Amino acid sequence: MSAEAADREAATSSRPCTPPQTCWFEFLLEESLLEKHLRKACPDPAPVQLIVQFLEQASKPSVNEQNQVQPPPDNKRNRILKLLALKVAAHLKWDLDTLEKSLSVPVLNMLLNELLCISEVPPGTKHVDLDLATLPPTTAMAILLYNRWAIRTIVQSSFPVKQAKPGPPQLSVMNQMQQEKELTENILKVLKEQAADSILVLEAALKLNKDLYVHTMRTLDLLAMEPGMVNGETESSTAGLKIRTEEMQCQVCYDLGAAYFQQGSTNSSLYENAREKFFRTKELIAEIGSLSLHCTIDEKRLAGYCQACDVLVPSSDSNSQQLTPYSQVHICLRSGNYQEVIQIFIDDNLTFSLPVQFRQSVLRELFQKAQQGNEALEEICFKVCACNTVRDVLEGRTISVQFNQLFLRPNKEKIDFLLEVCSRSVSLEKASESLKGNLAAFLKNVCLGLEDLQYVFMISSHELFITLLKDDERKLLVDQMRKRSPRVNLCIKPVTSFYDIPASASVNIGQLEHQLILSVDPWRIRQILIELHGMTSERQFWTVSNKWEVPSVYSGVILGIKDNLTRDLVYILMAKGLHCSTVKDFPHAKQLFAACLELVTEFSPKLRQVMLNEMLLLDIHTHEAGTGQSGERPPSDLISRVRGYLEMRLPDIPLRQVVAEECVAFMLNWRENEYLTLQVPAFLLQSNPYVKLGQLLAATCKELPGPKESRRTAKDLWEVIVQICSVSNQHKRGNDGRVSLIKQRESTLGIMYRYVLVCFYE
Repeated sequence: MSAEAADREAATSSRPCTPPQTCWFEFLLEESLLEKHLRKACPDPAPVQLIVQFLEQASKPSVNEQNQVQPPPDNKRNRILKLLALKVAAHLKWDLDTLEKSLSVPVLNMLLNELLCISEVPPGTKHVDLDLATLPPTTAMAILLYNRWAIRTIVQSSFPVKQAKPGPPQLSVMNQMQQEKELTENILKVLKEQAADSILVLEAALKLNKDLYVHTMRTLDLLAMEPGMVNGETESSTAGLKIRTEEMQCQVCYDLGAAYFQQGSTNSSLYENAREKFFRTKELIAEIGSLSLHCTIDEKRLAGYCQACDVLVPSSDSNSQQLTPYSQVHICLRSGNYQEVIQIFIDDNLTFSLPVQFRQSVLRELFQKAQQGNEALEEICFKVCACNTVRDVLEGRTISVQFNQLFLRPNKEKIDFLLEVCSRSVSLEKASESLKGNLAAFLKNVCLGLEDLQYVFMISSHELFITLLKDDERKLLVDQMRKRSPRVNLCIKPVTSFYDIPASASVNIGQLEHQLILSVDPWRIRQILIELHGMTSERQFWTVSNKWEVPSVYSGVILGIKDNLTRDLVYILMAKGLHCSTVKDFPHAKQLFAACLELVTEFSPKLRQVMLNEMLLLDIHTHEAGTGQSGERPPSDLISRVRGYLEMRLPDIPLRQVVAEECVAFMLNWRENEYLTLQVPAFLLQSNPYVKLGQLLAATCKELPGPKESRRTAKDLWEVIVQICSVSNQHKRGNDGRVSLIKQRESTLGIMYRYVLVCFYE
């Protein structure tokens, strides 16, 4: 035996034996094999895979002697295959949720049509013309299953679906996918044409007062063996799986509600029908309890539907106490009762029942109305924004730019309202220490940002402030505010003396610049810059410190911002964030980057992507310096973001090569060798030798079990290492993290011995 054969033998003999998969045709040869197979704990193939295989084989076209393609023949083999598919579905108790998850629309359409056929529903008959009450129980249930699936499929097709990324182009696979897509579209077209009839059939089913039965493996066997039994046992009250009236009505009500809700976008009156059906579903679920084995309803989705219906068509006989907070907010917005919206938001700061995204959407709607000329809403916008800000503070999130903009010129009314919201948003007896600490820090920062000492004393003498802060902290804060040099605001305070201008303004600018250098609070940085730009329009404050460095690939875009204040703010936030990341002060870096991202999102998609890239790099460093050191695997969300960055190919987006290099190192650390070997884009490999190095390291590690195969990869790896190590001492890594490679390597540089790589395959 050769050495290679011996290696293969050793490798295969050391692996655990995998039981061979049962082939579809074996079920044709042994009648009892299907039930034995389905009784296994983890049958391979799985039941839904068997359905696909059976129907696929039964629907294969034949070719006659003239090489003409003919429809699949109706012979005994194909009939048995269809029956086997029905028996597997019966084993799954005809659970549409399970079947829809795993079967395509064409396959499930074929399966349910076979069920109709074996249940003696004449082909071509309109189901709406049949009287369900007079039909055999299994026949009526087959019709209901088909029509429930029809409207569920229509509803599901209306939802947006994220397209799967295509793999390597293969003509046969692409043709098959295109055929399946066209077939699905044709079936959907027919189902939509029959949608009105399907709804009428299901509405008629709600009037039935008898239990129904669905085919089981036993009743299907009886039909196959003795066709005469169709009018015998299979129609009797004891045949099949019993479906109680309440269970059937519960499923039908839910599916009808979803159909009416989907149609409500074009006919709003149908939302009332949807509401009625969904609330009836809730009642039936309560009646059925946990006894049902057949009726499965997604109760979270049902709750969402009910909540949406409450908002769209609130019950006329319900008072405000019975309405959900969502309904109350929408009713108040429609009627213009904005004060009530503010009260709901303040109350919600105690319960945290409304999602933050919903509250933000309400504020955006009010902002839009205010920008359209409704000046009366400006005060409402501030109050709603203040409520949202306090909610953010209590949950430990950063303060939004909107609040800082609205609080630029505070007055007594704004501060009174802010203190009222803070007081009513926390129960001091029940609140945790972290929550109290968040609120105390917020009030201190508000004080530090105020110009007028009168407003500072309003906050520092408030009962909540006295309760949250210790006496020493309050005294120190007030002393700091008193000692602070008076600031001159040239826009408001009239100049009384020519000599006052250079003295007070220059001293004040110097002090503010000093604070600007020291501060790492994004809100404070913004406020300082606003004050500085109010004093002089001739200075560029991003040049205050020569230690503020932004990579050259970014600085060109940032310095091209026309608004001076925005340009200074973006540059300084990014520079400070990068510095904090370098010194491993990750919490402050995240705060600074988050504020910068929120700012640039409003006007620059290019800079928004830049900030997302830098935040990804920050999250990688945070994990590696934290839980990653203990061997804890990073969250799947972080890995998917790294993959997204490596696959991103957006034109005109400035990229630091060091981000790609860190991403590849991150994937290597966590053994994502398969991905690095096969899926890293070619353009990234060609433009960055460090990425190529990572790919070759992953490929070498992946192919270590096969010495012969790994030699080519190790050779490529060696060549890239030589290229990277052949760097002149005069070439240094720039601010963008990129290393310039020389084409002709010097003979004395990059000398490495080839036996270094022997470890990869020995």
